[in-house]
This record gives sequence, C-alpha cells and structure tokens, in this order.
Amino acid sequence: MSRRKRVILAVAWTTVIVGTAGPGVRATSYEAAEPVRAADVVTKGVITGPHYKIRPAVAYDGYMYRFVVDSDYGVFEPTGDGALRKVLNEIRAITALRDTKNLKAYGEGLKKSTTAPLAFVKNLATNPVDTLSGVPKGTYQIMENVAGSVTTSRNPAQDSRAQEALKFSAWKRDHANRLGVDPYSRNTMLQKELNSVAWAATIGDWTTSLVLMPVGGTAVSVVSGLRMSESVRNALKEQPPARLRMMNDDKLKAMGIPEDLRKQFLDQPHYTPTQSTIMVEALSGLGSARGREAVLQAALGAEDEVMSTFFVIVAQLLRGYHETASPIGALRAVGRRLVVAEATDGTTMIPLPVDHLIWTERVDQVSGTLKDGMSGKAQLWVTGTVSAAARSGFQGHGFEVVERARERVPVLDY
Repeated sequence: MSRRKRVILAVAWTTVIVGTAGPGVRATSYEAAEPVRAADVVTKGVITGPHYKIRPAVAYDGYMYRFVVDSDYGVFEPTGDGALRKVLNEIRAITALRDTKNLKAYGEGLKKSTTAPLAFVKNLATNPVDTLSGVPKGTYQIMENVAGSVTTSRNPAQDSRAQEALKFSAWKRDHANRLGVDPYSRNTMLQKELNSVAWAATIGDWTTSLVLMPVGGTAVSVVSGLRMSESVRNALKEQPPARLRMMNDDKLKAMGIPEDLRKQFLDQPHYTPTQSTIMVEALSGLGSARGREAVLQAALGAEDEVMSTFFVIVAQLLRGYHETASPIGALRAVGRRLVVAEATDGTTMIPLPVDHLIWTERVDQVSGTLKDGMSGKAQLWVTGTVSAAARSGFQGHGFEVVERARERVPVLDY
C-alpha cells in the first residue's frame, strides 16, 4: 500500500471516530499510533497457513490494523481483523475450489461447453469480474433481468440462454454458501474460481454437478450464534441480486424509510448485495426504534469497502444490543459517521467497530463533547480493545467501555 493511501485511510478513520469536534480539550497524556507486530495482534497459529503468510509488520493508525497477506493466489491487504478473517476464509475457499477443479467430473463438465447455449460464460475463468455483481462485466444485466427472459415469449435460443443463466447463478450461490463466502465478494481470484466451477456444474449433468459441490469451510461456525445469520445465508443462497434488492426495499419500506432514501442506499455502489441484505436485516430487527433513516443517511457516505463494512458492523451491533442488553427506542447520527442509540432503560450506547483504540487529543475532545449532550448511563461498544489510557479517559468522561463486543454479539464477516 502506498504512503498516500495509508494517509488517506488514517484520515478516513479519524473522521469516522471524531465527526465534528467541539471545544474543551483536557490536559492529559496522549498516545501516538505506532506499527505493531502481527504476532501481537493475530491469534496464535493463524499467522501462517498452508497457502498464505501474514507479514510480520502491521500498520496501525490508532483505530484499525492494516495487514498484508502474501498467498499463493496473490497479495491481499485487509483493513481490520474482521476483514482479515474474511480474506483467510476466502483463501481456504479458493483452495477448495481449485481442488474441485482437479476432479474428473470438472473436465467432463467442461467438455459439454461446445454445445452449451450460454456463450457469454464460456470464458468465465479468464474474463474480468464486476466486483459489485460478482460476475463478468457485461453479464450483470443479463443475470439481473434473466427472470423476465424466461417468462417472456422469445425464440428457443434466447429461452435456453436465460435458463442456463439461472442455473449458473444458482450453482454459484450454492457453492459460495457451502464454503461460507460472499458470492458477491470483491476478491477477484475467488470470483474467478467460483465462476469456473459453477459453470462446469451448470453445463454438466445432475450427477456431475453434485460431485463438484465443495465441502463447507469454517465461516459457518463463526456466525452460527447470530440469530439473523440463518435467514441472511438462506436469502443469499436462494435469491439472485434483483430479488434481494426487492426484498430489502420491502423491508425498508416497512420500517417507514422514504422511497428516495431507500433507492439511494440500495444504489450505493460500495455496498455489495450481501452487505445491503445484512444491514437491512439488522435494522429490521430493531422493532419500533425511531431514527433508522439516520443510520442509512450516514451509511450513504461510505466511500470505499472499509467504510461500508464499518456501517454494516454498526447495524449488527445495534441489533445485538437491542436483543441482548436493552431495547433501542431511538437512533441518531452525530457528525458524518457516529451513530448514537438511546435505549428504553435510559442508557445511551455508541457502537464503534475498531480493532484497538488509543487515547489521543481528538478522541478525548470528541468523547467529552458527546457526553456533554447525554444524560444517564453511557456505553461505548468497541468490537476490539482500548488501551489502558483510553479506558481511563473514557471513564473520566462518564463512559463505560465494553470491549470485544463482537464476542457478545457475533458479527457476519461479509
């Protein structure tokens, strides 16, 4: 990662945390962010795997860790421990898919491609991948509109083409589900392997297709404790992107979200269909909480994958708090990024997806400003940890810090 990009990311995360600062900085001892060692922040035994190795030096900006993973399938640079888990699981999935391609059934399936009517997927293994749709560029609109193609009177070649597209899409989602990965992941190597195996399953016979189904990965166990995980995983497996959008729009409408805001959010390019589905499902589980439009309005400001992931985790933390701690009565946004939840028991809760938070002048300033506008108990739910100085500083402002919140509320790493 270039120095310029590192600076941009650091500024972005500072904006996430501090929003709009106010006066009143206290004189205290502040901390400075310094690089850390992977061995100090990654679970033992995870640093090196059969097909990857995490580089020893890990960049740190005071909020998030930025890893570099060298693998047999390329170099990955995930920001955050959740993103790291996702990448490592995708590496396992790529390995499983490549092992599947060594099976005799894969070669037999590809032999049938010369007579297959769906010409546009014959080069799935090499074509560029549209990172939003997870299918080759030029194919996305066909996949989106394929249901209409099947039900509309067209010539036999077109009908067959649409039917094959439906089968390909379904096999790909099924493969991704079994491996515990996002079928719309931005990982282009994963997309290449998913497309290749799903295409062989599509044009092969039923027996061949079953043989090509991979064995599930480890991600399922990571999210099994989340109440909404099963409904989300089933939707991702069963529904194509166009149908997911319709379902999400219906749920947002039921929450009272205005049509223009629904459209803006569902059209926001930095959220994959999977992320949109997770976020909508999380918000729909907040009962009659007011102000959910404020969360979506803030989420529109996501400028990259790091920021979209931030808001998706925020939504999941909110639902987890609502279900396990106290029902949320109202939500509001502070600045451009922070979301504040007001629980029915009088507690104010702020969800903060960060790896490790240190005590800096800006964090001191903003936390003090935030607390000045609150009455009663206030909690900061952090997905990772905070330094001793930060804990003391937050307590001085009247905040209770809840560390490792994702262990209380399992979060989908999609």
